[in-house]
Amino acid sequence: MNKKILLVVLILLVLCAVLVFLGLRQDTVPAGSDGGEEVQSVQQQEEIPEPITATLAVCGDIMSHSPQTNDAYDAATDTYSYLPCFQYVKPWIEGADYAVANFETTLNGPPYSGYPQFCAPDALAYDIKTIGFDLVTTANNHAMDKGFNGVVRTLDTLDQAGLAHVGGYRTQEEYDQSKGVVLADVGGISVAFLGYTYGTNGIPIAAENDFCLNRFNTDYMDTCSTMDQEKLKAELDYAQSLEPDLIAVMIHWGIEYQTTQNEYQTQVADFLIANGADLILGSHSHVPQPMETRTVTLEDGSPRSAFVSYSLGNFVSNQSPATVSVNYTDTTAVLNLELTKDFATGQTTVTNVSYVPLLVLNRGTGVQDQYLILDVNAGMASHDAGDTSVVTDAVYAKLQYALEGCHNILGAEYDTAGSPPTEAAA
Repeated sequence: MNKKILLVVLILLVLCAVLVFLGLRQDTVPAGSDGGEEVQSVQQQEEIPEPITATLAVCGDIMSHSPQTNDAYDAATDTYSYLPCFQYVKPWIEGADYAVANFETTLNGPPYSGYPQFCAPDALAYDIKTIGFDLVTTANNHAMDKGFNGVVRTLDTLDQAGLAHVGGYRTQEEYDQSKGVVLADVGGISVAFLGYTYGTNGIPIAAENDFCLNRFNTDYMDTCSTMDQEKLKAELDYAQSLEPDLIAVMIHWGIEYQTTQNEYQTQVADFLIANGADLILGSHSHVPQPMETRTVTLEDGSPRSAFVSYSLGNFVSNQSPATVSVNYTDTTAVLNLELTKDFATGQTTVTNVSYVPLLVLNRGTGVQDQYLILDVNAGMASHDAGDTSVVTDAVYAKLQYALEGCHNILGAEYDTAGSPPTEAAA
């Protein structure tokens, strides 16, 4: 009798174990079956973050000719301020996730000077930081205007103002630490910035200070026509090793006062693109030049593309048709690049390109705030609404000419078409 009871108990235990096993099999469907794929798909969808979108604002040459320096001076306080000049463009700069420009002057302390060897008050650095700029390139043909000491003091002052900078270096160790690359957080998207100039206006750099300025030509003292491919490739390779989402090269190149790029610019652009550049942000011409998405064919036959802005002209300067007899030297833009990082594809791309047409207005001597950077669309709209306090009929005509220049050179389809932030209206 005991044996029979024991047998029944064993049978019941075996049946229970089988039922439990079958239940577990139903709850955990194999990954190879349709049900398993559905579970995995849901889990993957939950784990992939939404795409990140950020705005990179790009501006042209920041200069301070002597008349600008004089206009920034307040005799009552013995101080300098450029802030009034930027009041109408400030919302576009501070509204971006990150803003960059070409800083085309030195900060070597008084006495201050304009062309041909620039030296501006330190206030210029502090003021462009105040309006929202995050990084500047100091690699341009005026970087050596005050010699090596000028390079060092300029970088020291930019640091004190809280501005990141690329293209210039105080010591060999400083260059070696970065290999010419600044890795920046642009609204959650990592961008590696590099900066280069074609030359130094014939000012030699001593051998012991060769590290102090990034040049993309080996013949920077004469023809400026031989690309330093070894240097460019090494620094772009290093930038790629940091695994940024994008690589941006800020480059000082081309011919002054030409509203189109030349053949050498396209050759350099193609080399940069082939070696990893995703954004090429040019300067030097003092007038706007076109922009494009440019594609090259790599050695393996595959295509590679990058966005190229050949030049945005002068963001602020004393140049105009009246002062240098060259059209569009007072015409510029804030270029807004929408960057999108797609976690599903692992790709980061330029998903939208737009610009804000600007006019650098020189209102003449004897007036307060002689220089104003005007938002062209907002200024014209203000005039059309009856406000002529800033945009008079004469200024309106200049705005029309600047708008025409931007449309012809940069493309009308990329204009913001009168939709600035409300606080940007002139």
